[in-house]
Amino acid sequence: MAKKAKKAKSAKKTTKKTTTKKTKKAAKRKYSKSAGKEVEREMHRTKKGTAKSGPGGKGGKVKSKKQAIAIGLSKARKKGKKVPKKKS
Repeated sequence: MAKKAKKAKSAKKTTKKTTTKKTKKAAKRKYSKSAGKEVEREMHRTKKGTAKSGPGGKGGKVKSKKQAIAIGLSKARKKGKKVPKKKS
């Protein structure tokens, strides 16, 4: 009896679903390489302690990484580099 039970299990076949693979498109850059360099420079200035915030650098020292990134991106925007629009 045990042999018959085994045959019944092996008789069932599993069918595989065929799916079509979609090729991924290369993602476009949201930020240009030069904009990244601008942020990198600003981060370096922050670590050094020479980065200042506000108009003309009169707002005081930059204390956080987020602040440094924001300043770097804003400088890149002013230079006309590829950077997404600022969210209001």
